[in-house]
Amino acid sequence: MSSRSVRGVYTNNEWKDIESKTEISVTNPATEEVIATVPEATNRAVNEAVTAAEAAQYEWAKRPAKERGDFVRDIAAVMEDHADELAQLIVDEQGKPLDIAHGEIEGAVELAEYMAGWDRRIEGDIVPGDARNESIHILRHPHGVVAGIIPWNYPLAVFIRKLAPALVTGNTMVAKPSEETPLATLRLVELVDEHAPLPEGVFNVVTGGPDVGHALVTHETVDMISMTGNTETGKQIMRDAADTMAHVSLELGGKAPAIVWKDADIDAAVEDILTARITNTGQVCTCAERIYVHSDVREEFEERYVAAAKDVTIGDPGENPDMGPHVNERELEKTETAVQQATEEGAQVLTGGQRPSDEEFATGHWYEPTVVTGVEQDMDIMQQEVFGPVSPIMEIDSLEQAIEYANDSRYGLSSYVFTDDYATAMRAAEDLEFGETYINRTLGESWQGHHVGWNESGIGGEDGKYGVLEYTQLKTVYHNYDQ
Repeated sequence: MSSRSVRGVYTNNEWKDIESKTEISVTNPATEEVIATVPEATNRAVNEAVTAAEAAQYEWAKRPAKERGDFVRDIAAVMEDHADELAQLIVDEQGKPLDIAHGEIEGAVELAEYMAGWDRRIEGDIVPGDARNESIHILRHPHGVVAGIIPWNYPLAVFIRKLAPALVTGNTMVAKPSEETPLATLRLVELVDEHAPLPEGVFNVVTGGPDVGHALVTHETVDMISMTGNTETGKQIMRDAADTMAHVSLELGGKAPAIVWKDADIDAAVEDILTARITNTGQVCTCAERIYVHSDVREEFEERYVAAAKDVTIGDPGENPDMGPHVNERELEKTETAVQQATEEGAQVLTGGQRPSDEEFATGHWYEPTVVTGVEQDMDIMQQEVFGPVSPIMEIDSLEQAIEYANDSRYGLSSYVFTDDYATAMRAAEDLEFGETYINRTLGESWQGHHVGWNESGIGGEDGKYGVLEYTQLKTVYHNYDQ
């Protein structure tokens, strides 16, 4: 596959040729080949993009909400019409299997259509005033210019997750895709510009790494920052936003526990938890990262889980294996280090724990599905996020112990419970300190739900009613008509 130069700055419905001092290489994770280069946007380019968004925002917000929703519906149609091309770009730049990449596109289409449906449903309140002949109107207004910081693990889906509600509610946006995976996003922008262009300045794109992100989120004209990524970056964005008081919505890291109670359907639990661990090679913030199994069924669960992990297929993402490569060598080394440290602390690897040795894996960032036992609650492998296909299993004797261990984490994004007892499920759902809890099912949010992290997993949230309203701010108007 030959490398190509891709334009990375889109402002006022035009692709800008910028004098960038740095070209960023985009690499295929399965082959390590450079497949494209994109420019590192300059501070001037970032400023022009934000200025364009600011200039467009007033008129965009004044359009009837139905019109704004129709533009988002058009974006959904463009994605659907070009799904094959976009999915292949995701495979090439991010490394997820083709079927999962298609699922990402399908999910993005569904999400855009769902969010467009909020065009006629954004509501405020009218409450009685305290004075004679007075009513109080509480209205929802857009924030203004939104900076969208997009991660590499679901580049197109998360782009739409931010863009669609922002546009429907009357905001404009400047988006920065991850420097690891900008190609599908940039191609979608090209396609929308060609087939369903929005008014000038309504959405803009800049490419680059942390310096570009910093220039964007610290810009004095940015009114809201919506970011998905790791916790440390999210904390820095909160610090940066303090200077401008921009509204922040952050979806950050996770360390999701999976509790397997003694009455659980073991086969179903094995299938659902393994899926929730190896999907996208474990590079999902909601992946099941640690497994707590009741002592009565621990041995049975462990045996079946290891057998299932050994059956996971790894290979060329275009051939639809169960698992592709890590996105880059840095992420792979983090996974390796986590397992190595655990074994040095006394844990045992039951399967995996290494890079595959076959010739077909000589290039690329591959790691075998790994099951680890003999772990303790205070080990890093049970405390720190492992963005890879590693499953540590720990035995528990009571629900109270399981919940205590599950909550013993700085993260609070997702959790899983497997039980056939209604009371157990309800107690766990009530006491687990996580924004999402999946009971007897694998990972994957519904767009009408709400995706939100507690503790150091984020602030704000996405999807559903509350995700839409995140992109609005309240205004109170006192109407006194006692004339």
